Amino acid sequence: MIHLPNESRYLEMKYNRCGKSGLKLPAISLGLWHNFGGVTLFETSREMIHKAFDLGITHFDLANNYGPPPGSAEENFGKIFKQDFQAYRDELIISSKAGYTMWPGPYGDWGSKKYLVASLDQSLKRMGLEYVDIFYHHRPDPETPLEETMAALDLIVRQGKALYVGLSNYKSKQAKEAIAILKRLGTPCVIHQPSYSMFNRWVEEDGLLDVLEEAGVGSIAFSPLAKGLLTDRYLNGIPADSRAASSSVFLKEEDITEDKIKKVRQLNELAASRGQSLAQMALAWVLRGGRVTSVLIGASKVRQIEDCVRTIHKLEFSKDELTRIETILK
Repeated sequence: MIHLPNESRYLEMKYNRCGKSGLKLPAISLGLWHNFGGVTLFETSREMIHKAFDLGITHFDLANNYGPPPGSAEENFGKIFKQDFQAYRDELIISSKAGYTMWPGPYGDWGSKKYLVASLDQSLKRMGLEYVDIFYHHRPDPETPLEETMAALDLIVRQGKALYVGLSNYKSKQAKEAIAILKRLGTPCVIHQPSYSMFNRWVEEDGLLDVLEEAGVGSIAFSPLAKGLLTDRYLNGIPADSRAASSSVFLKEEDITEDKIKKVRQLNELAASRGQSLAQMALAWVLRGGRVTSVLIGASKVRQIEDCVRTIHKLEFSKDELTRIETILK
């Protein structure tokens, strides 16, 4: 059955301008990292993408290696797009990335022009798309000259395979250099995708947010819920069906210390006093002050997407609330 999107899907979602570009992103975006590949029931993935779009989420974030297995998230998204969303292509922001291992040999990893161009060609084929809206270099390459990697991003835009380009996992010094190269080439960097949460604040310490703000580059935070720790899942120990109990890709059991759980419980109490779930407050905190354009959520159930989208109903914090959060996190 063809999906008919909710006609009121744009009424409540908040859309933020991405840096100084003309692009706007929803405050909440959906990442297809680990629950949309070959090991997930196709209809479950389809239902989550339907619900996300119905709630005003227009941005779907992928990468060549998302799955598992690698490539399968793009394949499944391509099937869902073909079945349900071809008529809505101009309402969607679809992103992909390349930078991690995808095929054997010297040309299937890192940041060479050979790898990036070939990888995006494969991604477009898997998704059945003529172009992606955003294409990222997924991580810095310690061996390939930065000029070559950025020239590859510039080429991809000029070829019409991507509308915008971005960086992911670049520290402030490298990001500043890459942004300057792209500006000289005439294909500006519009977005950076770093990890950022209450428990992972390297972007503040590194000065990355300052660099992006000064350059007029937007940002989209991945793992804003600290891989699930900043939810109600671990308030009373480690559930048998949780990520920490079943997968080393995400949370590891040894990462869930008594001190962390104590902080999570205190944060949960504060969230409740704000009339929010812990996840909602954690997402709102990352978005505070307007320095982050969007937060990338992952999901394995529709209700998780619904809960996260309700974040937009309370994005403000009082000075006392922010002070209390800082006290808890010390």
